[in-house]
Amino acid sequence: MTGRIVVVLIVLSSLIAGAGLYYLQVYHYYAPVTVENARLQLTSVATGEPETILTEKIEAIDASSSPIRFRACFTTPMSQAMLSETYELRDDAVPLTAPGWFECFDADEIGDALADGRALAFTGQNNIAYGVDRIVAIFDDGRGFVWHQLNNCGERAYDGSAVGPECPPRENFQSGKSESN
Repeated sequence: MTGRIVVVLIVLSSLIAGAGLYYLQVYHYYAPVTVENARLQLTSVATGEPETILTEKIEAIDASSSPIRFRACFTTPMSQAMLSETYELRDDAVPLTAPGWFECFDADEIGDALADGRALAFTGQNNIAYGVDRIVAIFDDGRGFVWHQLNNCGERAYDGSAVGPECPPRENFQSGKSESN
C-alpha cells in the first residue's frame, strides 16, 4: 500500500512540474511589445546600417529569458522589388516557431514562402544581441515577419567552440542587448 502512495505522489509531482514547465516556456516569459518599441529596420546595402522601414499593424512579442524569442508580424506598403534593391537580402533565414497563441506568426508558412520565392528574407540588424541577428521576411503581398536567429558567432559561442577574431567582443553587449539598441 505504501508503494502505491509513493508512486501516486511521484506521478502527481511529475505532472505538476511538467505543467509548470510548459506554462513557463509557452506563456510566462513572453510579453507583448508596444508599437512604439517595435521599430522595424532593415540593413541598407549602401551604408551597412539599419534603417527604419514603413510598417503598419505591428504585433510583437518578446521574452527576457532568451535573445531569440522575439517575434513580430506587420504589413508594409513597400514592394519587394524596392526593398531588394535597397536592403541586404539574407539567404540563411530559417524562421523559428512562435508560441501557438501568437497566431499571426506561422513559421512553416514563412519557411515555405521563403523556399518558393513568395517571400524574401532581409537582415534587420546584425548582432542585435551577442551572436544574434534580427531577420525580416516580407511576402509579395506586403505581409512581414520578424524573428531573431543565431549567427555564426552565436552558434560557436553557444556550442562551446572558439568564436574567433571576426566576432565582436562580448564586452560590447550588456544583458543580451547591443550597445547600438
